Amino acid sequence: MKLFFPKPYADFVARLRVPCGFVLVAAFAWFSHPDARSLAWGLPVSLAGLAARAWAAGHLAKNRTLATSGPYGYTRNPLYLGTLTVAAGLAIAARNGGLGALFAGVFLGVYLPVIQLEQQHLRNLFPAYDGYAARVPALLPRMTPAGERQPFQWALYVKNREYQAAAGFLAGALFLLWKAMW
Repeated sequence: MKLFFPKPYADFVARLRVPCGFVLVAAFAWFSHPDARSLAWGLPVSLAGLAARAWAAGHLAKNRTLATSGPYGYTRNPLYLGTLTVAAGLAIAARNGGLGALFAGVFLGVYLPVIQLEQQHLRNLFPAYDGYAARVPALLPRMTPAGERQPFQWALYVKNREYQAAAGFLAGALFLLWKAMW
């Protein structure tokens, strides 16, 4: 498979993922102007993204098995799709289109190359990955699941520390509520 992003660039931006997160939080805190209506629209969107991330985390045994159950039957990258949905909801709640554009730019410039690196890693780790990738789209979900049915596992949710995303969302939502009141 030919790489869309050159590997040195993808490796570089993979290291920028966490610092970019801090820049996004600072921009979010400074430029958000929420009101009751924006919160009523945006927070449920973010909650849907958070739920997608939680569902994915409960099906992901990193580097041990190829995840094909749960949301991985619909999209190969449900965690990133969930992240994108959380960010979109927070941008709606923040009532600032510039924040939405900033989140989109970071997703395109940072997360897409990281997805590409992860695909290469999974292809090297799991011989069945190519067949899975042929059946399941990278990001936009298919309408019916292509993967096997496996139950959600709370132990995987905890092992993957997905509760940290829930805590971050709660902090962001509380901040927006506080800012909307002032």
